[in-house]
Amino acid sequence: MGRTLAFFPGCGRRTWRAVRLRRVAAALCGAGLALALLQPLAAGAQAVPEPQLRAAYLVNFLKYVEWPGGGATATICLYGRDTLSAYLAPYEGRSVQGRELRVRRIFQFDQLADCQELYVAETDEERQAAVIKAAARLPVLTVGETAAFVQQGGALALLRQDSRIVFDVNMSVVTRAGLRVSPQMLRLARDVSGGAR
Repeated sequence: MGRTLAFFPGCGRRTWRAVRLRRVAAALCGAGLALALLQPLAAGAQAVPEPQLRAAYLVNFLKYVEWPGGGATATICLYGRDTLSAYLAPYEGRSVQGRELRVRRIFQFDQLADCQELYVAETDEERQAAVIKAAARLPVLTVGETAAFVQQGGALALLRQDSRIVFDVNMSVVTRAGLRVSPQMLRLARDVSGGAR
């Protein structure tokens, strides 16, 4: 007879398989259910608005990046065009890695000190460069919308590729900011530059 669960009388082979499947499912949930949002949608699935996907990415990035010093809150700041605040609003107040999630728009660079993650919804390269420079010495994960963003010194770029959202990572910027990115997240990146994958 196959393996049985001695602590559950009457458990046979079928029950053991079910327990193993539950354990595998639990491990997958613990290790990366949130990362499932980072994968492309299956063909035939109901279309999710792109801003909603971008908002989910931003929240999930908070789960796979470590900031120095911790803190009671995790604040996603939005700079430039306001394309995501309505999609981030349902996440506000939730706990992410034991920290309360907050979302706020910023208009001046002196407001960056309160941000853990900064989404730059700005395609003008001059304005991108200015915000990247202002955030360069802070423990802030900068996220932009263009491939040029990581080339200019941003940490991550959320990009549209065909019918899905992908992201690139500039590890030298992440390291300089004093942040640590989970290897799980790096494996899902389309491109990782400036350091080891």
